[in-house]
Amino acid sequence: MTCYSVLAVTPTNEDWIPGYLAPALEIITKHGGKYIARTTDHEQVEGDPQPAALRIIIEWPSKQDALDFVNDLDYAPHLKARTEGSNSSHFIINGKDDLA
Repeated sequence: MTCYSVLAVTPTNEDWIPGYLAPALEIITKHGGKYIARTTDHEQVEGDPQPAALRIIIEWPSKQDALDFVNDLDYAPHLKARTEGSNSSHFIINGKDDLA
């Protein structure tokens, strides 16, 4: 089942970003993922404010592929850099409609 990573990222320091982009893309691709959106162009239209500088959506072939990415040892130093250099949240969402 297709799955999505949805991230909100606000850098608190930008030193990690240049060393993150290319390796993260390579590891995402290794696990079958592809970016759907990586953008600062977003607008919240409902709910309590949840500010973020950047919104990211990644499509995965399956939830296991998303989890394999998150747990990839090659990704670990980049994940550490991102989480230490930003306020971030990451949700993994199954591509299904439980209310249909």
